[in-house]
Amino acid sequence: MSYIRKLLDSLKSKEFRNYLMSTHFWGPVANWGIPLAAIADTQKDPAFISGKMTLALTLYSLMFMRFAWRVQPRNMLLFACHFTNECAQLTQGARFINYHYVQGEKKKDELKK
Repeated sequence: MSYIRKLLDSLKSKEFRNYLMSTHFWGPVANWGIPLAAIADTQKDPAFISGKMTLALTLYSLMFMRFAWRVQPRNMLLFACHFTNECAQLTQGARFINYHYVQGEKKKDELKK
């Protein structure tokens, strides 16, 4: 029961209210649209995946994961957002390569027969 009381007290604290009103909180919250869209796109046809955009978003998330880790105080919400996006973009990249290069070679071989 004391754990719940401590949690409620920390949620009511001035520091937590200040955190909720900061860019340290709202920046990552606004950024979550990118990984959520990428996760939703994993269910769509891989023919529509842009290899260049997937690479750009992969590098973007790598850079911001580093930034979120290095900034003081560490912004773990931003780190989690970009870690999620990094995983989603790597998944999309693998789907792109599989569709355009691995399966593409199989399709060419089938056409030759």
